[in-house]
Amino acid sequence: MSGDAPQGAGEIDPITLAVLAGRMEQIADEMDATLFRSAFNPIIAEAHDASHGLYHAATGETLVQGKSGLPIFVGVMAFAVKAVIDKADGDMSDGDIWVFNDAHIGGTHLSDMRLVRPYFHDGEVFCHLASVGHWHDVGGAVPGNYNPQATEVFQEAFVLPPVRLVRAGELQQDIVDILMRNTRLPQSAMGDLNGQLGALDLGAARLDALIAEYGAETVRAALDALSHRAERLARAEIAALPDGRWEAEDFLDNDGITDTPLPIRVAIEISGERLALDFTGTAPATAGPVNISRGTAIACIYVAIKHIFPVLPANAGVMRPIDVTIPEGSLLAAEFPAPTGGYTETILRMIDVIFACLAQAAPERVVANAYGTINALSIAGRRADGRRWVMFSFYGGGHGGAPEGDGLNHGNAPISTATIPPLEILESAYPVMFTQWALRPDSAGPGLHRGGLGAVYEIEVLEERGAEGFLFGERGRFPPRGVAGGGDAALNVFSYENAGEWANPPMVSKMVGIRLKQGERVRLETPGGGGYGPAADRAPGAVARDVRLGYVSPERADADYGPAWREVGA
Repeated sequence: MSGDAPQGAGEIDPITLAVLAGRMEQIADEMDATLFRSAFNPIIAEAHDASHGLYHAATGETLVQGKSGLPIFVGVMAFAVKAVIDKADGDMSDGDIWVFNDAHIGGTHLSDMRLVRPYFHDGEVFCHLASVGHWHDVGGAVPGNYNPQATEVFQEAFVLPPVRLVRAGELQQDIVDILMRNTRLPQSAMGDLNGQLGALDLGAARLDALIAEYGAETVRAALDALSHRAERLARAEIAALPDGRWEAEDFLDNDGITDTPLPIRVAIEISGERLALDFTGTAPATAGPVNISRGTAIACIYVAIKHIFPVLPANAGVMRPIDVTIPEGSLLAAEFPAPTGGYTETILRMIDVIFACLAQAAPERVVANAYGTINALSIAGRRADGRRWVMFSFYGGGHGGAPEGDGLNHGNAPISTATIPPLEILESAYPVMFTQWALRPDSAGPGLHRGGLGAVYEIEVLEERGAEGFLFGERGRFPPRGVAGGGDAALNVFSYENAGEWANPPMVSKMVGIRLKQGERVRLETPGGGGYGPAADRAPGAVARDVRLGYVSPERADADYGPAWREVGA
């Protein structure tokens, strides 16, 4: 089929729909790959902390997202695109590209730079293409922007509202100059910006080719059909669950300012084809940066739903049968200029509490809690020639035990598909050396299916001028929980060398201004995942194997599983 011959809105045969769905997903995938290959900073190039997709022309709703992009961006970028639509107020031209990082209207945090390009066909906006990537540094008080002591966004990074970066195809150099003046690493930022622009150019070219081949009306009908299909699938998946109401709660260690635990509570109610989540009882907005915007909270719920129902696509139609109640004034609905830099820790806890709640209704659908913190660690300083260096990275841990088997050892956070940057890349880029990178014994929660193991990372500073460290983590006081009778995992532990002695942060999981001399080290011992099912039901042979591999010590095996494993032999 070629030209613009319509099939009629919603009237598209299943084969054509499947082909077009695959083609559009491929467009988003290619955009992802383009940025990953061209970005300068390892958080995008190696860890893949970025995402691309196609969004509705009028509402900004997610239509298609690449499979390599972060799941949390599926819902969040819909809010970002809608923010651009609202800001433009109809004043859009072919070739425009908007840029911004304001987390309160676009979700997540200020490190995530968003580019939105309205895609025109026959003089009208057909859809929007969007790119988001985690830039290495965007100003603020802490290199890498994870500032656990921030009390407003201005202490986290510079804030850019939606502005035109490209106007009718012409790059606005003054906007580029503002961006590059507000980063400690302008070369890295410029490389990432060019990578995102290249990804959008490729997406537009691929859409041109797709519409030329199938016609605009057919492609538009496919986009509409995909949204309706996503809604029908979500309703069918929800209907398969038992009706009822269940509650659960979990806690954040603190907000980085006041050392007080912060509850996140949820009640889940299922009735037929509808599912409701009510977060009433969650802590109010905090002085410190564990707040998130309402848009981020809703996007997080989508990620949890996608884990529970893996067949659901990356499409806004999934959320139509789901009702969400987020109390005004809570840390899940923070208003500008409340700090949001540690959003990752809060959404991880949201996912944990949703899983723990639904485990009461349908344990076969969920896994135990994963390690529950990205442990955002920045180490920064200056080289002998005065050049700045900023090593920012996140770190892995164990995933929860599942109905099918044990949890994954040393995995990445379940909010994303972002990978942990290889130590070889980090060591080659920065004056540090990893003196340990290993699995952490006895860190997994026991169970019929035990959790995965956490990890131990030890990093030595090589720069003769020393460095400064900053940590933003969680799970230092409240361990990842087991479900369906499974046990809890180990706590998160951070320590650092100071004048020959090892010390721990006063707030357990958060700290700024850690002075490190050449040869001094920091050490992360990350949690494992919670266990699934009663530990008493685990086969003695499986326990013996864990002991033999060094995953579990003999003493812990005796305490958690009893002595029967000794009869099998380690």
